[in-house]
Amino acid sequence: MSRNKEKMKLVIQRVQKAKVVVNKKIVGQTGQGMIVFLGVEESDQEEKIEPTVKKLLNLRIFENDKKKFDKSVLEIKGEIMVIPQFTLFADCSKGNRPYFGQAAKGEIAKVFFEKFVAVLKKSGLKVETGVFGAKMKIEAVNDGPVTIMLSEFPLNR
Repeated sequence: MSRNKEKMKLVIQRVQKAKVVVNKKIVGQTGQGMIVFLGVEESDQEEKIEPTVKKLLNLRIFENDKKKFDKSVLEIKGEIMVIPQFTLFADCSKGNRPYFGQAAKGEIAKVFFEKFVAVLKKSGLKVETGVFGAKMKIEAVNDGPVTIMLSEFPLNR
């Protein structure tokens, strides 16, 4: 039964390169691949991590020789930057100040984020991250631009 809540959200951008800076220090940088903004909802289950990572790694958002989206980040041996992003759950339906009540609390979201990154690293690709809870400066050279939003999808796909 639906609880009328959103689930884990990913905003994926195809990039030529990406860099994250915290306190004027580079904490992560990648080359061609993708930057993934990850939002975790309060009721997200760890069992969704592996199928979500599989979906992410196999998304065919990179072009083949005919300029058609036909290659995954795995096929191009791309690099991935993952950024924790609770603001993906902004609810602006009332007033002008966003409400973030559906986003997982910090302790829960941090553990989920770390497990998501650990599963992603099993791919063998270079995976870099932002710093959970830090104020980050993110530089990305978008490629396309291509931006894909991925949220809840059936686990049996």
